[in-house]
Amino acid sequence: MNLPRSTYYHKSKNRPDGEQALIARIGSVIEEFPGYGYRRVSKELHRRGFRDNHKKVLRVMKQQGLTRKPKRRWVRTTNSGHAHRVYPNLAQNLLVTGPNQLWVADITYIALLSGFVYLAVILDRFARRVVGYALSRNIDTALCLEALRMALALRRPPKGIVHHSDRGVQYASCDYVNELFANGFRISMARKGNPYDNAAAESFIKTLKAEEVYLWEYRTMDDVQNRLPYFIEDVYNRKRLHSALGYVPPMEFEEMFNLMKSCPATLTASV
Repeated sequence: MNLPRSTYYHKSKNRPDGEQALIARIGSVIEEFPGYGYRRVSKELHRRGFRDNHKKVLRVMKQQGLTRKPKRRWVRTTNSGHAHRVYPNLAQNLLVTGPNQLWVADITYIALLSGFVYLAVILDRFARRVVGYALSRNIDTALCLEALRMALALRRPPKGIVHHSDRGVQYASCDYVNELFANGFRISMARKGNPYDNAAAESFIKTLKAEEVYLWEYRTMDDVQNRLPYFIEDVYNRKRLHSALGYVPPMEFEEMFNLMKSCPATLTASV
């Protein structure tokens, strides 16, 4: 037939079987982590032993409609118009080199079919690990104290740790401040109207909303109480890849640090 030998052995560059396998792998990741973007999907595939290129992952996710962003609502949770003392920002230039040096706190809302429920959360800034949280229908000091006491019971931090928050009345209240002083905290607060001063907590809340809250239609308080602890403890702390930690989960990052403490090199989280 006057065809060169190379034509007989030629295989098409279009590999539908390989494409379908990639779609299945991406689907497996998205099923476990519904809010992942293409970068985290790519990193998770690498952790599972696949070397899929991030550009190809992005193309496939776009084709499969897996990059859709949900609609959002906004509710104000910070009331800084109070007469309590406001503390200076100690976290701004603090170099965090290990756990229990800087905790960051914040409050957010979660929409129900009728009304809202509020979440107070505390993260250890070093590994961005959630160490305390609490849920309530009331956005008050008691909510924040419950999250703080959970963190204290879990971590038992040393004296001198910095507690950083916004200037909200809940964190500036006498009861909350007295609890901090009684446990040896140094109090730090963000500048007024500057969300970047509490970026680690804001980043967690953004993740929580995009990868959990906006994907569910919570009907009751019980729905939230059943879902959120699982996401915080089992997904976010244990499994979710964090870009600021070199795409490893917070608890794994802490474990790596503890293993390396006896070595000359120091593992330092970026501030």
